[in-house]
Parts: sequence; structure tokens; C-alpha cells
Amino acid sequence: MTPRPENVRIGAAPQQGRDTVITGWNVYAPPGTDIRTTDRLRIRGGLWEVTGETADWGRNPFTGMHGPVEVTADRISG
Repeated sequence: MTPRPENVRIGAAPQQGRDTVITGWNVYAPPGTDIRTTDRLRIRGGLWEVTGETADWGRNPFTGMHGPVEVTADRISG
């Protein structure tokens, strides 16, 4: 896992009087792991929503080894 810095979205501040903050992780799972966009992941004691499609790195053409499965997991507040 690698953390992603928070992303502050300011677009609707005048209407709602608040900013939306999105924090997240890039998660690298073993080959063949089945993670779907409807799943939640428990990371460091918190629940995080899977966002976007799973990226399968496929096989390395030089070594034949299969790479990880990558997903992003976000928590939205504000």
C-alpha cells in the first residue's frame, strides 16, 4: 500500500459551506486477487471504499512473473 495525499475539492463551498476532502490509498494485492468496485477494504483500522476499476499489471515479458493487482481506496469527508 502507498498513501495518497489528501485532495481538497472546493467547487461547491458557497452552496454547502464546507470543503470535501478525499484521502486514499493505492493498494497492491497478490496476482489473482478478486477486488470489485462495490468492496470495502479495512486499512489501518478504518473502512475505505474501493474507487475505480481494478488494474491487473499482467505478466512481465522478460521474466514471465505476474505483477500485482492494483486498486484505489478512498475515504471522503466534508
